[in-house]
Amino acid sequence: MKPNLDPAKPVWLVPGVRTPFARVDGGLAALDAVALSIPVAKAMGTKLAAGDRPDLVAWGTVASNLGWSNIAREVVLEAGLPGETPAFTTVLACSTSMVAAFESASMLGGDFHLALAGGVESMSRVQIGLSQGLSDWLRRLTQARSFGERIDRFFAIKAADVKLHVPSVRNRATGKSMGEHCEEMAKARKIPREAQDRLAYESHARAVKALAGGFFDDLVIPAGEAARDGIPRADTTPEKLAKLRPAFDRGAGTITAGNASPLTDGAAALWVATQAGLSRLPAGGPKARLIDWEIAAVDLATEGLLMAPAYAIPRLLARHGLGLADIHLWEIHEAFAAQVLCNIAAIESEAFVREKAGVAAPLGAFPWDRLNPHGGSVAIGHPFGATGARILSQAVKELAAMGPGKRAVVSICADGGLGTVALLESA
Repeated sequence: MKPNLDPAKPVWLVPGVRTPFARVDGGLAALDAVALSIPVAKAMGTKLAAGDRPDLVAWGTVASNLGWSNIAREVVLEAGLPGETPAFTTVLACSTSMVAAFESASMLGGDFHLALAGGVESMSRVQIGLSQGLSDWLRRLTQARSFGERIDRFFAIKAADVKLHVPSVRNRATGKSMGEHCEEMAKARKIPREAQDRLAYESHARAVKALAGGFFDDLVIPAGEAARDGIPRADTTPEKLAKLRPAFDRGAGTITAGNASPLTDGAAALWVATQAGLSRLPAGGPKARLIDWEIAAVDLATEGLLMAPAYAIPRLLARHGLGLADIHLWEIHEAFAAQVLCNIAAIESEAFVREKAGVAAPLGAFPWDRLNPHGGSVAIGHPFGATGARILSQAVKELAAMGPGKRAVVSICADGGLGTVALLESA
């Protein structure tokens, strides 16, 4: 799936802000998804002139709550944005807020010139529900019109239905966790543990250096009990990572808590704008043109759950006559270090690119020195609904610093065999 963007009407991405990212039950644990989103939306609103508002808000979360059906609208109202602001909720697993940006870009024009796109995840406040059978029994019980009918329906409950629904990070179709699926991918492609730990170590080292150097200072605002990212570890070493036990396959597994992204709380946003929309934002800040994007899906019966980016990236590059070396910045979501390595191995493979992605020309060797220069999700964290906005904002800031005419690819794998990839160019 590809967009229908008009080259004569450029769409721009402008970095937004995000909360610090914190481990589940950490410094953001007291805030639900709406409460986490409010400081981000408020801070974004302060970038506009008095009386101005976004023309559109697209917001999403993956683990939703029964208390709201359209979190985007709740965020608009709770954050004090003008009530006339249209807002809709979107979800595409880990790609949620990236898709929010894509959808916003598709809707620009006419009366829409400036969109606020973002997302949130509060893994500390995931709501536990009733099983469907227990919910059905309770609903019928409350609908009883007489005492006798109520007694009859009360005793109609089945023991098998008396249970709770506890959300888990598992694929519904397969029943396997993301980690179990990624273990299968790593084994199929013979990705060694040492390579995974090395990528994880580099992610932490780069994120720690970026924090110390102030790279995130204008991208992160305080929220809850957190003032800055708390996940990057300055004391991480390859030796420490090598000692961690496998998390999903105790026998022959290679994925550990150290080379996988942790369960994370956080919210993030960015701007999506036409040329007219840009004029309503503070001048002189970083921006990048959204040149193209691709949304891909794979058949879980024949391909790894998190391999869709390896199909999307070749197709996206081929449309523009580009190879891997023509991209100056690669921001690839690190759900697991193994997943990144699997996808890169695939796009380097001439046979995979030709036979699976349907692209005739090989893409060349991957430029490893251009990958996630300020750290990725293994070190920074991965709030499902917020990662897309985080990684896009980060990429735009990095790309803008390189000077005009530079290109970036931003890639996210997502549950369900899905993936989203964007091609950006600096102004």
